[in-house]
Amino acid sequence: MIPGLRRRTADRRENAKERAAFSRVRKAEKQYATQLRKVARHVGDIIRNHKPETSDGMAEIRAILAKYAEVIEPWAKVAAGRMIADVGRRDEKAWEVNSKAMGRSLREEIANAPTGHFLRAKLAENVKLIKSLPTEAAERVHTLTLEGINNATRSSEIAKEIARSGEVTIGRANTIARTEVSRTASGLVEARSRHVGSEGYIWRSVGDSDVRNKDGNPIGSHRLLNGKFIRWDDPPVASTNGDRYHAGCGPNCRCYCEPVIPEDF
Repeated sequence: MIPGLRRRTADRRENAKERAAFSRVRKAEKQYATQLRKVARHVGDIIRNHKPETSDGMAEIRAILAKYAEVIEPWAKVAAGRMIADVGRRDEKAWEVNSKAMGRSLREEIANAPTGHFLRAKLAENVKLIKSLPTEAAERVHTLTLEGINNATRSSEIAKEIARSGEVTIGRANTIARTEVSRTASGLVEARSRHVGSEGYIWRSVGDSDVRNKDGNPIGSHRLLNGKFIRWDDPPVASTNGDRYHAGCGPNCRCYCEPVIPEDF
């Protein structure tokens, strides 16, 4: 064997392992989505068991779903808190995997990073999102019902759309779980990285055929962002409509941040 080849190969494997440590938190995402779909299915049951065709029926559905949104708040806090705790534990393990290349002072700084404010904000945001599942469904049914009243020729089609409300809410629940788990993970990496003086990170995509903007459009292409250094204070244009956000922080984004740590440590 060529001298040094084994060592370089081992280094590449170790680097890949370190990068993967910060990748998508699939287990937490799956568990969170399972919990949110319970709410979505109950929303569908409520709508199916009531008739929104009349103003009285519509008012009843909206009242029931509004009350349901308030009733589930304690449960929402528990579900969101569990997700955030799971992501937090994964983040700590990710830094541990990378700790071989860190000095003791850096490990201590990362362990003591002030993440409490961020985590409390994420908890409040997620409780609000969970409570939005029934209220958004109620607004959707209300809009469709009014459209059916005003457009009799589309009444049967609109009735089918109303019947799909549970399915639509399940899709929304899945999106919330996928997006919020990823945003929480990226936010924790940013908080700890900034605390030790990091100016940015390497954007990493999952590298499969579904990476965003695979049609070659350079605007907001996650394929083109992959491997680039991104400053924490300057999120890139990451969508075709010009939205700026960090890796993992956009709707359904599966990318992740690989932190770049100052050499001083």
